[in-house]
Amino acid sequence: MAKAKTIYSCTECGGQSPKWQGQCPHCGEWNTLVEAVAEAVPAAGKNRYSALAASGKLQQLAEVEASEVSRTPTGIAEFDRVLGGGLVEGGVVLIGGDPGIGKSTLLLQALAHLSKSKKVLYVSGEESAQQIALRAHRLALDAREVHLLPEIQLEKIQATVANEKPDVVVIDSIQTVYSEQLTSAPGSVAQVRECAAQLTRMAKSSGVTIILVGHVTKEGALAGPRVLEHIVDTVLYFEGDTHSSFRLIRAFKNRFGAVNELGVFAMTEKGLREVSNPSALFLSQHGAQVAGSCVMVTQEGTRPLLVEIQALLDEAHSPSPRRLSLGLEQNRLAMLLAVLHRHAGIACFDQDVFINAVGGVKITEPGADLAVLLAIVSSLRNRPLPEKMVVFGEVGLAGEVRPVQRGQERLKEAAKLGFTHAIIPKANAPKHKIEGMEIIAVDRVEDAVAKMR
Repeated sequence: MAKAKTIYSCTECGGQSPKWQGQCPHCGEWNTLVEAVAEAVPAAGKNRYSALAASGKLQQLAEVEASEVSRTPTGIAEFDRVLGGGLVEGGVVLIGGDPGIGKSTLLLQALAHLSKSKKVLYVSGEESAQQIALRAHRLALDAREVHLLPEIQLEKIQATVANEKPDVVVIDSIQTVYSEQLTSAPGSVAQVRECAAQLTRMAKSSGVTIILVGHVTKEGALAGPRVLEHIVDTVLYFEGDTHSSFRLIRAFKNRFGAVNELGVFAMTEKGLREVSNPSALFLSQHGAQVAGSCVMVTQEGTRPLLVEIQALLDEAHSPSPRRLSLGLEQNRLAMLLAVLHRHAGIACFDQDVFINAVGGVKITEPGADLAVLLAIVSSLRNRPLPEKMVVFGEVGLAGEVRPVQRGQERLKEAAKLGFTHAIIPKANAPKHKIEGMEIIAVDRVEDAVAKMR
């Protein structure tokens, strides 16, 4: 096979150069030129564009027949929830996470289930066939129908897929795959981008479902070029503390389903097991009511989750009090403390403030604002909140308590788990009474603080 011509493309402006340079000659940025395969330029001619136009099919949107995309369940309900119901034919899924978090374990379990009805292929660039077989034996999986290919060269992988015609292919991992068309090392920006583009093109043309495993940087983002996340159909992140047995898988992009869905697993000796009641993971078990603890209901995609917010205030022993937040946004904590002082008259300028979301879950929605404030006031006054109480609501700079999405679903989930009281925004107050639950609707921060006494 003749080696393709390579060029160097700027990641900032897209300019091209025939050789590598430290500075882009087009935009002047430094260290932005990366190697890429040069596209063949078609021969010029007067009928060039007319021929291209004839090859495409122009149609009106009203003529397009809309139908639901068929899905193939993986046999793991929590994984299917995050995927939007299962795998889609011709879809490309990218799943990233820290080393040792359980990506390969989850995918091997999924392939073992799929192999009973589909032809599957596991391409490993990091482990040998013996290591994968040992893992399957340790997990007690019936993986006799799972085909293995320890290979990192893209062209050989493509040839194997073309010959064997599997339904589902797992590439573990995309950072280890390289194309002989490029001279750069595996894992480089050029190799990751080109290999991912070639695999995506193969999936769309052949209908095979491809799952790519990706590494993450120390900041938690997927390693490689940003275009890697753009060209795939679904992006999943595996989260969790390696010292804890619980794992969370979250969808950040899904062309065939909802984003921000959350799947919860527990790592056991027999692999990853689904957690049927994830709210129990994020609620601490206290023998008695303690100050600084407040339970909130957050919304993760279509699933409401109960999470305990803990606050600890201690007298500051330095001119600059500490503000530490785990699982919640740090800057939002400073804003909430200012709102608490201005509108409720409760000052914390001489206190170290520590906030924690139990279970290692990360809460990104503003619906946790009211729960954080009430947990802070509870810790400051050393006065526990009433037992079996849930709180949610967004707090504005003017001290108003704003409504959140799907308030009725949150209240029903809390009632199902035995909670009897709720402090919520007035706009989220249900029209019909929820059996067994007393609703306290507030529209100001000072009202919410007064109701907790």
